[in-house]
Amino acid sequence: MRTLYSRLIHPLSVTASPLFWCLLALAWLACTPEPPALPPSDSDNGGLILPAGFEALTVIDSVGMTRHIAVTETGDIYAKLRYSRDKLGGTVGIRDIDGDGRADSVVRFGDYEDVGGSAVGVTIHNGYLYTSTVRQVLRNKLVPGELVPSSPTEVILTDNDPNVARNWHTTKPAAFDGRGNMYIPFGSPSDAGQDISLYGPTGIPEGKGLDPSPEREMHAGIWRFDADRQNQVQTDGEKYATGLRSIVGMAWSPLDDHLYAVVNGIDNFHTLYPKIYSAWQAAVLPSEILARVTEGSDFGWPYAYYDQLQGKYVLAPAYGGDGATVGRAAEFEDPVIGFPGHWAPMEILFYQGNQFPDRYKEGAFVAFHGSTDRSPYPQSGYIVCFVPIKDGKASHWEVFADGFARVDTVENTGDAVYRPMGLAEGPDGSLYISESNKGRIWRVMYKGNKKTFGEAQLAAMAKRTENKTYIKTPMEGIDNLDKGSILEGGILYNTYCATCHQRNGEGDKNRFPPLAQSERVTGPIEPVINAILYGIQGEITVRGKTYNGYMPPHENILDDHAVASITTYIRSRWGNKASAVTPSEVARIRADAQPANP
Repeated sequence: MRTLYSRLIHPLSVTASPLFWCLLALAWLACTPEPPALPPSDSDNGGLILPAGFEALTVIDSVGMTRHIAVTETGDIYAKLRYSRDKLGGTVGIRDIDGDGRADSVVRFGDYEDVGGSAVGVTIHNGYLYTSTVRQVLRNKLVPGELVPSSPTEVILTDNDPNVARNWHTTKPAAFDGRGNMYIPFGSPSDAGQDISLYGPTGIPEGKGLDPSPEREMHAGIWRFDADRQNQVQTDGEKYATGLRSIVGMAWSPLDDHLYAVVNGIDNFHTLYPKIYSAWQAAVLPSEILARVTEGSDFGWPYAYYDQLQGKYVLAPAYGGDGATVGRAAEFEDPVIGFPGHWAPMEILFYQGNQFPDRYKEGAFVAFHGSTDRSPYPQSGYIVCFVPIKDGKASHWEVFADGFARVDTVENTGDAVYRPMGLAEGPDGSLYISESNKGRIWRVMYKGNKKTFGEAQLAAMAKRTENKTYIKTPMEGIDNLDKGSILEGGILYNTYCATCHQRNGEGDKNRFPPLAQSERVTGPIEPVINAILYGIQGEITVRGKTYNGYMPPHENILDDHAVASITTYIRSRWGNKASAVTPSEVARIRADAQPANP
């Protein structure tokens, strides 16, 4: 086109006629290739729920337990598998040959072995494919046309920590600043700064953290390395930032030319500190954060954690915190935003393409793998969100892709059919999403009107997703899934209740009323729980008959789970069909301490 332009313009002055300029514009349009048409989407968008105008197709249904992904300028996909212990290779090359958007050629390769199950990291930078294992960062030069690199594998970095394979939080996703530097996180071996040489990774109940924390010397931070130098070890790099427990996703932002990372927070609050944190608090805290990382920044681990409900850092319980005290926590760097606890952010992507509406260039996509330790509340996460960012801060996040879990309430992590993991942008601006259970990969495309996309579409998406139990903040007590045990309830009923109410629940027809088909048993839970806790004295009417017996209190005999189990048992036996009862509901009624005859 430049040659055509120079030949047309050179002999003419700027006073050329309008007809000339029209002809020139037509020539330019004729010589500019149209972008290839987007392929047809799946009729159900691959099961995904997306904002209006977005569609999706399934690139490949099952490639293996996939972690991160990368896409080349020609549309080839590289997927990093969780394991590579079968000598078949831990990286998968995927190519669409016929242009329908789906995988036609799938090849495993990679002559490395992972020593752990959390290995992540596959990134394309300056024509190289960088692949991370738990122990190493490797790279291969990409040759145009080749799906499997024929170039020799170069070892860029080796983690020579002898205990690396036992460090739960060791992952090595790579980020590059465009100035020849590579950034790699080194995760913390412990959960909250405990002495793991004595007590293991989770420490002991009411355990104190080591102060100062020795882990912050060579772990719990990000190091900067030469992106091209081979055979580096950790001490060849420079410590860039600290106080970061576990990072699985990092990216260099085109918004402000800074490093960003998504960080996984502390676990086991209720288990380790039951006097400070309830089961509900342990389910929603501490926050998983999106951090804008600058040289020398400190994000507080293990001395402090971010509480997204209070919007501030507070002192960690292992260092004297009580869930409210700030103290030394005021010294640390605020995050861009705090996500709900245990959602497990795995990847961050700054969109730069032209296919999506322009607003998606002003923030970051984050993939959430989903929680494993929110019990007795529903497990949460399992989505891809978008975070609008301005001046390094964000006021909210919004659900961008849903439908991975395929169930509304994830009682056990294994109930989620798919767990989002990796994000990558294709050459045409499509967004690729991988998941780790089966290795399904989706391609998300925008086929709507970019000019009319806005608040209406976002509001509609929010309405479709806001009440999902794996997205909303659970209500304390009400959303507790730890229902009373029917088996245990049967044993307890026969021990404490059957003497009067009989094993068939029909009572003795004289002093003790029936429980079978009793509206007092199957109605609101407060009367029956109060009766078990505080007993009954005086007349009551059940199934049209008046009884005047005496029921002793069991307040000091049965704990909340036992009462919940008995109540659940009698509400589901002898033709009764009422909902189960949770220990949290019993605890609430017990706390009210207002006995009443049922």
